[in-house]
Amino acid sequence: MISLPAALDARMQRESQLTFFEYMVLSVLSEQPAHTLQMSDLAVRTAASLSRLSHVVGRLEKRELLTRARIPGSGRRTNAILTEAGYEKVVAAAPGHVAAVREYLVDELKPQELAALSRIGAAVEAAIKREQRDAGSQKSTPPETATS
Repeated sequence: MISLPAALDARMQRESQLTFFEYMVLSVLSEQPAHTLQMSDLAVRTAASLSRLSHVVGRLEKRELLTRARIPGSGRRTNAILTEAGYEKVVAAAPGHVAAVREYLVDELKPQELAALSRIGAAVEAAIKREQRDAGSQKSTPPETATS
């Protein structure tokens, strides 16, 4: 049995010369201010390890669809930046991606199944937002100091 991601990947590669994951990376960047996002945040938003993301970003860089730039300061932080060519590529690929998702998923579901999927998606999105909010508040909370 072929999975939905495998079917989408094959179709995306055939129609736009992008893997599904490459499309997701470009898509996430296309939605960011200045089409820029720190690699660690991009990894979270694409549900990928930094290692996998770095490998794919390297391929996309060679194709001049994005660039990487070190963030000044301490640490090894890097931004991924969508190029104009990358933006044009993701915009051109988007209708095919939408059509494939519709064909393979949406059109195959009965109305009650689509409603259930919508509820499931909303619950998952709420859980992710809750986790991001909690992680953000933990970062900004100063460590407690011991008093005697």
